[in-house]
Amino acid sequence: MPIDATAPYDDGNIFARILRAELPCRKVYEDDVALAFHDINPQAPVHILVIPKGRYVSWADFSAAASEAEIAGFVRAVGKVAADLGLVEPGYRLLANVGQHGHQEVPHLHVHLFAGRQFGAMLPR
Repeated sequence: MPIDATAPYDDGNIFARILRAELPCRKVYEDDVALAFHDINPQAPVHILVIPKGRYVSWADFSAAASEAEIAGFVRAVGKVAADLGLVEPGYRLLANVGQHGHQEVPHLHVHLFAGRQFGAMLPR
């Protein structure tokens, strides 16, 4: 069920639990600001989730409350993961769902990185 992107942070969400090492993940990258790992229900041949380590519900929350260092570090982490996995060519897709209309299901900011095949149009016309 999609969540409210303005709701308070829920420390029991699955990504918070992964960050606390209560749940395992197939990690592909980690630094002081971000963690990247394989999605447990992949929607493409390559499906990586990149999450900030801070307690941010959504992109709106992150862009308003994160420090400049966190924002820069997170954006750089997404780029580094794509480069390290050899995805820059032929390309990849990034997706961040926000709120109910964006179908955000976990109340922790996360970016989906999809690759490994040709993708169609973003939205039906």
